[in-house]
Amino acid sequence: MFKHILVPVDGSATALQAVDTAIGLAKVHGSRVTAIFVVDPYPFTGVGTDFAYGQADYLSAAMAEANTAIKAAKAQFAAAGVAVDSSVIESHSAWRGVVDTADAADVDLIVMGSHGRKGLEKLVLGSVTQAVLSHTKRSVLVVRD
Repeated sequence: MFKHILVPVDGSATALQAVDTAIGLAKVHGSRVTAIFVVDPYPFTGVGTDFAYGQADYLSAAMAEANTAIKAAKAQFAAAGVAVDSSVIESHSAWRGVVDTADAADVDLIVMGSHGRKGLEKLVLGSVTQAVLSHTKRSVLVVRD
């Protein structure tokens, strides 16, 4: 049923729960799996000299975070005996990176975590999962923490 599953990861425990779900589905369906981490190459990184964060410093930190998250996901897949492709994607928003990757790779299912934020926290921090749900035509399985 699911030939290709996309799993966006962000290094959180919820993302690793989504990896577990993707592992189970991949085993049942014999699916190909791709794990991605989306990095915004040009974020707003601060105001004033006290909070200024140089572009090179930001990209270095973002790539280190991405590599750590991808490494953890790959280890989880490997421990379960499921092959996974992985990559770090650059996009100006995480949801767009997920949707564009899903379309380009022609995935059947996106499996992703949701932190379940509500109220003001959701308004301030946003919801990548909600934006993916709103902008993709692919099936999405949301794993809640």
